[in-house]
Amino acid sequence: MAATDIARQVGEGCRTVPLAGHVGFDSLPDQLVNKSVSQGFCFNILCVGETGLGKSTLMDTLFNTKFEGEPATHTQPGVQLRSNTYDLQESNVGLKLTIVSTVGFGDQINKEDSYKPIVEFIDAQFEAYLQEELKIRRVLHTYHDSRIHACLYFIAPTGHSLKSLDLVTMKKLDSKVNIIPIIAKSDAISKSELTKFKIKITSELVSNGVQIYQFPTDDESVAEINGTMNAHLPFAVIGSTEELKIGNKMMKARQYPWGTVQVENEAHCDFVKLREMLIRVNMEDLREQTHSRHYELYRRCKLEEMGFKDTDPDSKPFSLQETYEAKRNEFLGELQKKEEEMRQMFVQRVKEKEAELKEAEKELHEKFDRLKKLHQDEKKKLEDKKKSLDDEVNAFKQRKTAAELLQSQGSQAGGSQTLKRDKEKKKMEWNGFPQKSRVYTHAPARTHTHT
Repeated sequence: MAATDIARQVGEGCRTVPLAGHVGFDSLPDQLVNKSVSQGFCFNILCVGETGLGKSTLMDTLFNTKFEGEPATHTQPGVQLRSNTYDLQESNVGLKLTIVSTVGFGDQINKEDSYKPIVEFIDAQFEAYLQEELKIRRVLHTYHDSRIHACLYFIAPTGHSLKSLDLVTMKKLDSKVNIIPIIAKSDAISKSELTKFKIKITSELVSNGVQIYQFPTDDESVAEINGTMNAHLPFAVIGSTEELKIGNKMMKARQYPWGTVQVENEAHCDFVKLREMLIRVNMEDLREQTHSRHYELYRRCKLEEMGFKDTDPDSKPFSLQETYEAKRNEFLGELQKKEEEMRQMFVQRVKEKEAELKEAEKELHEKFDRLKKLHQDEKKKLEDKKKSLDDEVNAFKQRKTAAELLQSQGSQAGGSQTLKRDKEKKKMEWNGFPQKSRVYTHAPARTHTHT
């Protein structure tokens, strides 16, 4: 018999029996209180709003302290989430408070994706808690829960209507976090304008399907006050850490040339209502709603993506082991299928690569043969040209030798004939002239002049 069937039978067979005397389990609430007080509590607040709307000042005012933090500028390139955790102590109750602020929200020219970093941050906290739950050895009792319990959405006091950025952001966040809209710096507009502004905001939220956090009315002890406060949403608040003396009391207020605005005066703003609803009445409900509604929605979607289901196609309950085995078999089947596809793809690519290499090798061989033939033709041409030049050189040398021989012979013959002619000439000269004249011919007569 399955465990679920046994549990169902036990539940159906439960009956009420009277006690004969005091047992002592009526002290369980006290035990839970003592255990919770000893462990402490955690509460995480997300402040969403444009730079300069007084988010840090309101946090200081809400918890009556001064949180350390650097002021944000309007020069951020994108939206960044800055998280700071503080340990607070009131009486014997410890609170680990985490304040997450959106730095640079609404400061960019293109505000289309301003909500994405906020959504990713919230999902990251859900994912971290889910991973801790899925561990074999869980330590949830000591795990620091960083899931966002309340989102204070700061609306600029324009007095007209919500900006498109506000509507888009709240629409993206309403299924992930408890949204409490507040009108920041509400002393910037008059009471009549503030009343109309609240009505306008409420109508725009309803018409656009934005679901804000509604204070619970199922508990009789807080049903009346929560029902009344639901009608005052969104709260118009003012924050101030400056204390001024009003009458005989020191009170948090803001001093203006025209008068003084008291933070804790309900006639001036809704700060007291916000503090009552957020901290003193519904803090535990906000924590419970975060776990039972928003986190469960995220967990269910993630487990369905992983293949886990509550029932099989026959509407029978699914056990975790069966779901795991089914998912494992499905994963192994997909893995084998992908492995086979990859193997086929690898074989196909190897074949294609081999064909490409063979084609390239064939082209290289053809190119080598062409180059080899071209080289042989060039070599043959060069050899023929060299032979022709050698023949011309040899013929030239032969002609040169013959010409030199003829020249030497001609010069010898010409020299002997010249000598012979000279001799004949001299002989003729000696034979044709007288002796005297021959002497004068060789030595001409000197003429002397006497004075």
